[in-house]
Amino acid sequence: MKKNITINLCGRLFQIDEDAYEMLQHYMDSLRSCFGRQEGGDEIADDIEARIAELFDEMKAQGNEAITIDHVKDIITRIGKPEQLADEEEGNGENTSRQPGQSIFDNMRASTAGKRLYRNPNDKMVAGVLSGFAAYTNIDVTFWRVGAVLLTLFYGTGILLYLLMVIVLPEAKTPEELLRMEGREVNPQNLANAVIDDHKPMANSGIRTVISLLLKVFFGIFVFIAVISGFALAIALIGLIVVTGFALAVPNAMVHWELSGIWLHHPVASAVFMVALLSVLIIPLYTIIHMVMSLFKKTKPMGMGQRITWIVLWLVALFVAIPLGINLGHLRDQYRHMEDGVWMYNFDRNYMKQYGWKLVKHENCNDHFVRSGEHFTGEQGIAYLDAWDHNCMLVYQAEAQVLPADSGTFRITCNARAAGDGVFIYATIPSSPDKPLAQVMIPAYGSTGGKLWEQARDYLQHLNQLNDTTEAPRYRKISEANDGQGYGWSPVELIVRLEKPDTLCYGVTTDPLFTGHSMDAQWFSACDFKVEKVEQ
Repeated sequence: MKKNITINLCGRLFQIDEDAYEMLQHYMDSLRSCFGRQEGGDEIADDIEARIAELFDEMKAQGNEAITIDHVKDIITRIGKPEQLADEEEGNGENTSRQPGQSIFDNMRASTAGKRLYRNPNDKMVAGVLSGFAAYTNIDVTFWRVGAVLLTLFYGTGILLYLLMVIVLPEAKTPEELLRMEGREVNPQNLANAVIDDHKPMANSGIRTVISLLLKVFFGIFVFIAVISGFALAIALIGLIVVTGFALAVPNAMVHWELSGIWLHHPVASAVFMVALLSVLIIPLYTIIHMVMSLFKKTKPMGMGQRITWIVLWLVALFVAIPLGINLGHLRDQYRHMEDGVWMYNFDRNYMKQYGWKLVKHENCNDHFVRSGEHFTGEQGIAYLDAWDHNCMLVYQAEAQVLPADSGTFRITCNARAAGDGVFIYATIPSSPDKPLAQVMIPAYGSTGGKLWEQARDYLQHLNQLNDTTEAPRYRKISEANDGQGYGWSPVELIVRLEKPDTLCYGVTTDPLFTGHSMDAQWFSACDFKVEKVEQ
């Protein structure tokens, strides 16, 4: 049973129930709020209050002992809403001139007055964003949905904006929020109606039904793309973590990728970049997964604060990662130097200078001429000449000079490997640089096995039989390299004879024009070059 209270309105006493009093109080507060911005607004509100008292007197004279919520609704209907009264007062004023577009603004303000923008759960295809805008602006949701589709055709702008609104706008979950979304008074009667309306099926026209069906198909495709994008981001994230972990854990990996200089000289910037890059990948991945799970009722949607926080964090990470990545890329190039007309990274350049190598030809070498990590001994830190091209289009020639030599026979030895035929160790003299005095092809074992590995394995068995512990450790390292499979290295020997004193040059090449043989190797490695005179 509702409780009646006594109120004093313009010096007259009336009995009114609690619900009606709350509605009347809210109405009067709205009146004073609307007219409070106008000159003489308080007098207008007092006049309206006096008119309400007169209407209450009429109801009392008709035998109504107490004013109910229905009586208050009837009075509000007869007098008008505050916005309408305010517009009438403005229209009756002396200054009726308006700026261009003022009427459009006033109409928009009137249509959204008293409303709050929510996602509408009662008429949604994906998340209720567009139907929420429709309720807020009193424009049919079909127009919003068609507009969203058209906007999506412009480079996916519609999808990006929709995702942003999903994150920013809260969903109207309670009857109170549903009433505020539609601009209706929050009172017991309307709350009851909101609960009833929440369970009523929406009436759709034939055209709207067809459009809604097409839009459901469209947004279904969008959700599918979002899921695929989420998986792609997950794979990219996992790959980034694996590569980063490998670079930090494996010795000389940072050196080989020419990142050691950046990490050593700019550790803070490098660490911040990695954290920002991970955040750029993780945050959208998390939000996509959360959105899809919330659509299938597997979890609760994010709150407003959580959504804004994720947006701010992602934007900060993006604005940090992009300039830092560009800057670190420029810094990486600073660790390259020109050597004999070729840009080389410090790692490559230092090795070339240390062992007296000079690049004669370097086509399709992927800007790398030296490597470490798969030496035949299994030691990761030993460097060696190396070049690769997966299309077997490698044209490489590196050459070193020996001091002027007397006539006689010389032996040139090295350890090398190749992934295919066509890589040669050669010897020549400066007077005939385009024609080798002698050459020998590197055995093509690829990245496993190799004659060095085979010899070390067999000789280790012999040493074990002799219980020889002096030489065994070295051969054990070779035989156990690459988990006991070897790295494909073989000894290479070249015999060359000088008929008269001259400068002896030696090197490694893949150039078919120089060797006279086709080149079918994807890569090669070579190191430990030695030159010795064997006879006069």
